Amino acid sequence: MITADDLIGLIRAYNPSTNAEQIAKAYGFCQEMHEGQFRRSGEPYYTHPVAVARILADQHLDDATIITALLHDTIEDTKASFGDVERMFSREVAELVDGVTKLTNLQLSSRVNKQAENFRKLIMATSKDIRVTLVKLADRLHNMRTIRSMTPEKQQQKALETMDIYAPLAGRMGMHWLREELEDLAFQVLNPDGRKSIMRRFIKLQNETGDVVQQIKGDLLEELERAGLEGAEIQGRAKKPYSIWRKMQNKELSFSRLSDIYGFRVIVDHESDCYRVLGLIHQRWRAVPGRFKDYISQPKSNGYRSIHTTVSGRNARRVEVQIRTKSMHQVAEKGAAATWSYRDGARVDNPFALDPSTWISSLTERFSSEGDDGEFLEAFKLEMYTDQVFCFSPKGDVIKLPRGATPIDFAYAIHTRIGAACVSAKVDGIRVPLWTRLRNGQSVQIITAEGQTPPASWIDIVATGRAKTAIRRSLREFDREKFIKLGKEFARVAFENVNKKATDRALKTAAKHYGLPSADELLARLGSSEIAARDVVAELYPNLKVRDTDEVGPAVALMGLEPGQKFTHGVCCNPLPGERIVGIIFKGHGVVIHTIDCPNLLHYETQMDRWLDLHWRDGQHAATHPAQIITTILNGAGVMGRICTLIGDQNANISDIHFLDRKPDYFKLLVELELRDVSQLHMVLTALEAESDVAEVSRHRNPELGRDIDSMNGEWGEIGV
Repeated sequence: MITADDLIGLIRAYNPSTNAEQIAKAYGFCQEMHEGQFRRSGEPYYTHPVAVARILADQHLDDATIITALLHDTIEDTKASFGDVERMFSREVAELVDGVTKLTNLQLSSRVNKQAENFRKLIMATSKDIRVTLVKLADRLHNMRTIRSMTPEKQQQKALETMDIYAPLAGRMGMHWLREELEDLAFQVLNPDGRKSIMRRFIKLQNETGDVVQQIKGDLLEELERAGLEGAEIQGRAKKPYSIWRKMQNKELSFSRLSDIYGFRVIVDHESDCYRVLGLIHQRWRAVPGRFKDYISQPKSNGYRSIHTTVSGRNARRVEVQIRTKSMHQVAEKGAAATWSYRDGARVDNPFALDPSTWISSLTERFSSEGDDGEFLEAFKLEMYTDQVFCFSPKGDVIKLPRGATPIDFAYAIHTRIGAACVSAKVDGIRVPLWTRLRNGQSVQIITAEGQTPPASWIDIVATGRAKTAIRRSLREFDREKFIKLGKEFARVAFENVNKKATDRALKTAAKHYGLPSADELLARLGSSEIAARDVVAELYPNLKVRDTDEVGPAVALMGLEPGQKFTHGVCCNPLPGERIVGIIFKGHGVVIHTIDCPNLLHYETQMDRWLDLHWRDGQHAATHPAQIITTILNGAGVMGRICTLIGDQNANISDIHFLDRKPDYFKLLVELELRDVSQLHMVLTALEAESDVAEVSRHRNPELGRDIDSMNGEWGEIGV
């Protein structure tokens, strides 16, 4: 821990005109107010706010922010009041401290509600002053660095909250170093075995190939010096364990098949030098197609500017290179903090620094009136995960959307009325399915029709909080009566399982717990499956045990079909409980169940009258649902046995194995499984991905099957009465 003099010395190094007297006064006030308080680790509590102040001083922030860090827990946890802070320091500091004060006295029993309310306050305070968020992020960083002193349950809760909210928020603020550290600290808690596995493989790779980072830095430096760019700075490192793990999950690759696990930065003086360096790199090494991005000419929404390219470097290993100027680098490293950074006693005027308060104000305006806490939190998360694409309307207007957005998102971004009436879309003049993911530079035309209303399946297709909120609002208005009736039945069954009755009084009490205005609103949410009836019962009667229920069998697994109605699962996509599903009606046969992302749904896009919105029934499903995976494994003694054991360890049943390819060094297998639900499938895939003898593994689907009713092989079930 640093002393007051050490902290003042650190600040003076970048801000000689700092008010040392006020910093020392805040340090002493912090010690005095927290006297007798201790952290779970046994350290005096004041060491925490001092550590938070140190983090912000390392980012060269102003005096008011540093003082706020020292005092950020005084109003909440000590006898100090807003007036005390204002009188001793300033109104500015008092408002900043108040902005980061946690809501410990908020009477909310639902964890989701409490989390949502905390982040409502966070963005409302941030809309007034971005420094509130900077202090909050530094506070979370130090808490994550010292998380091991908490109970295991608390560690899991804080790590999950960090991964879901704080790390993406840091990224949205442009503070990528902070995002990476928060993600890695949370990863250590949430998946320690996965992180250890990545670290072991890094060490093994380094032992096999030597110090690749220094080798590639030498190659880059040689090229730049030859071209006369001797002042350029080169930075290189292996990517963080969580970044590697995320790529393994997203691309469904094993560690050995990942290519760009090393990243390099070339930092130059002038913007024109960025493009000179790019030309030199592409002359020396072969560029990887589709991996070039120019964020200098098209900056990200958080102000980030850089050129990204990936080349096939030394030993044919892919290497990602980022090229930027020193000013751009400052924004890339500090993000929103660059707006408040000081150097040589003066606030830095960086032409590339972008104050994210515009985005925060927009978020506040759009969601501050949203009554449902769960929807607010979901929308907030969506807004923070944005990596934007830029598309064009037929008139040439630029529409910014998050990566992964669809034509439906595009329509809602123009106007809610256009989104609700959307029936199809053309991208670059070609008609595409509404679930198509848009790419940079595409021109999008939305086709509408009178009387069209958004189907429930759109909620799982769209990527923006704005579209999800509008669709849910439309669905609630259109289907409210139907959902209330269905919700009453769900509530009756759930309450009977604990020998209680779903009385009006009980439902009104539950509605208050969820922050809903009435019992009818709660029933509507139950009927639309936005809230689970068993969760309502657990909220009201946490000490009562739900009566054991039988395993959910195939005949009663689905909700939304009429009693006695025949159905079968699409062999093209093999839907599993836990996945979003729809049904397609075949007259004279029954209903075929598909996952919402099944390519074969494209054939029925213009026949919406044949679509049924279906849900899986809550509960433990029988392990009878088929799924297929394809895996490539090493051809070695005992490998096949270990693979089967790994699958069995996840309580999954292997019904058949087919050899697709046999080579002297590897086998390619199609494994047929019988599973409970999609989470069990993910457990199987994760277990196999972590196995060193598995080169690759992925879920297998065959869209060529299931395109006509005859391919269903007569395997029809009948919904239980």
